[in-house]
Amino acid sequence: MPEITVSMAAGRTDEQKAGMMRDITQALVKNLGVDADAVVIQINEAPLAHKMKGGKTFVERAAAAAAAKK
Repeated sequence: MPEITVSMAAGRTDEQKAGMMRDITQALVKNLGVDADAVVIQINEAPLAHKMKGGKTFVERAAAAAAAKK
């Protein structure tokens, strides 16, 4: 039984997450030849203030991007 864990910043809708999990499931069915019922997918979400890239939290990055658009 393949198990996939996706770690990502919070902020996507339930519909977006469900669509992503369906697509991942289908990729495993196609490429590994397993039944969809055998695939387990878990999403671990981090609050934007708890995730950092390039030395800035995702909150700081979003604020900088918004300021740059002005």
